[in-house]
Amino acid sequence: MTARAVEVLTGVDLIAAEDTRHSLPMLRHFGIDTPCIAYHEHNERQASPELVQRLVLGSSIALISDAGTPLISDPGYHLVKQARDAGCRVIPIPGANALVSALSAAGLPTHRFVFEGFLPARASMRRKHLQRLHDETATLVFYESTHRILESLQDMQEIFGGDREAVIAREMTKIHETIHGATLAELLQWVQGRPEQQKGELVILIHGASKTAADDNLAEYQRILGILMDEMPLKQAVTVAERITGGKRNLLYDLAVRYKR
Repeated sequence: MTARAVEVLTGVDLIAAEDTRHSLPMLRHFGIDTPCIAYHEHNERQASPELVQRLVLGSSIALISDAGTPLISDPGYHLVKQARDAGCRVIPIPGANALVSALSAAGLPTHRFVFEGFLPARASMRRKHLQRLHDETATLVFYESTHRILESLQDMQEIFGGDREAVIAREMTKIHETIHGATLAELLQWVQGRPEQQKGELVILIHGASKTAADDNLAEYQRILGILMDEMPLKQAVTVAERITGGKRNLLYDLAVRYKR
């Protein structure tokens, strides 16, 4: 919590909080008695127009989420978009953010990273999504819930390989903060043996694919597409190649177009 955040929350007319039950103890701790309303994923579409109307009429409103920065896998997009469209000034107040905090301490490359947020809950969709990221050379960053952390790590080990370097960062900036790095195989085993590491706000960071591995996969994509396009139309070949390789459809389509030319 920064001095600027305390000043802003004290001075605004209204605080829109993801869960007032979580926010009120924090506000009381800092002596902030600004009125609060609930603003969360279940009511943000309905609540945003009214809040924007209040902004247009001259009120000042602060938006806060339970943990971290609003809009970063938290509610707030609809309010910010509508406020900007209405000509209202939107000011970020930097504070705790699990994504950036984890990246800064993980020891993985940070010059390029891909933030994927929460993976799909369904196992088949989750694995399909991870497969599309197999050749990504940037550091991969995910949020994950307590209920799916083991299943996600198992899928990551299977798809990216057990020797891929990874880090799990838990409860960033909080009392029980833990940052642990290892290979995916070792990380899965470490988390399985420690139930307390399966609880709280979890960030998984994975080293990107090596350039050599990505190039090898590209060559294999080209080989498979070449065989398929000798037997079927371009779009059908891309669809079949996507099912065979798990590669990104846009990349496969571009390779197919180049092959056809």
